[in-house]
Amino acid sequence: MRYGVIGTGAIGGYYGARLAQSGQEVHFLLHSDYEHVCRFGLRVRSPQGDVHLAHPLVYREASAMPPCDVVLVGLKTNNNHLLARLLPPLLHEHTLVLLIQNGIGVEEDVQRMFPTARLAAGLAFICSAKTEPGVIHHQFYGSLNIGNYSCPDEALITRLLDELHAAGVEAKTLPYEKARWRKAVWNMPFNGMTVALHCQTKDLMTNPHSRRLIREQMLEVCRAATALGVEGVDEAFAEKMMEMTDRMIPYSPSMRLDRDFRRPMEIDYLYTRPLRLAREAGQPMPRLEMLEAELRFIEERDLA
Repeated sequence: MRYGVIGTGAIGGYYGARLAQSGQEVHFLLHSDYEHVCRFGLRVRSPQGDVHLAHPLVYREASAMPPCDVVLVGLKTNNNHLLARLLPPLLHEHTLVLLIQNGIGVEEDVQRMFPTARLAAGLAFICSAKTEPGVIHHQFYGSLNIGNYSCPDEALITRLLDELHAAGVEAKTLPYEKARWRKAVWNMPFNGMTVALHCQTKDLMTNPHSRRLIREQMLEVCRAATALGVEGVDEAFAEKMMEMTDRMIPYSPSMRLDRDFRRPMEIDYLYTRPLRLAREAGQPMPRLEMLEAELRFIEERDLA
């Protein structure tokens, strides 16, 4: 299939590069490092094998890109308003748009922008960062859960899974709500706590006080998901996420990196939206509401 990548960063760049290395036709939209990648190529440094695309198909403007069968959106959700301009040139009647983004409610809002688009959620369990032009540092994990939101063509999603597997990416499908809320079990505690306490994941897991708080926050997410009728997001899954994080190298999640580089943090979809849904379902998340307030304070102070 022909792929397009909007947001060639730590996530979109990683999966796009893996697909391109495996022989797929992948078109990358770049911004600040366009000239660098044109000159030196796109690199992934990974314990699972490095990738160097010496002459990738790269573009400075979406209007120059061809229609694609699958579009991987790796933008930060704060920039989703840009999709109104960036996405249309890449769409044909049957294009699947895979939103590899954090948070709850993303697909609902994008569907409102593009009522006929075929959308799916991509939930990446990966430790990856782009901290220099044209180079993605993949550190750990790399699996991708896909939750179908509005695509009637299941065969297209099956083909996507097959091509991801051929590219060395572990991928599977889950019910949409289950996929989104399972990712929230990890995202909501670790993204905000690494910002609020200015630390990495390993610090939170090795200190008994913060470890206990992380687990309590995870269970708040599980109880909220259950109250909303989402199955398979329970205490056993939270324990699995704790064990997975114990095995990780020290890691700074995306929100911590955004804070370090003075970029806007993804508070709305990661915290505000799921917290509102939980309150409406009669299952508030008080520890995570406090964390959201702390993040709002930090961001507003930085902008002052």
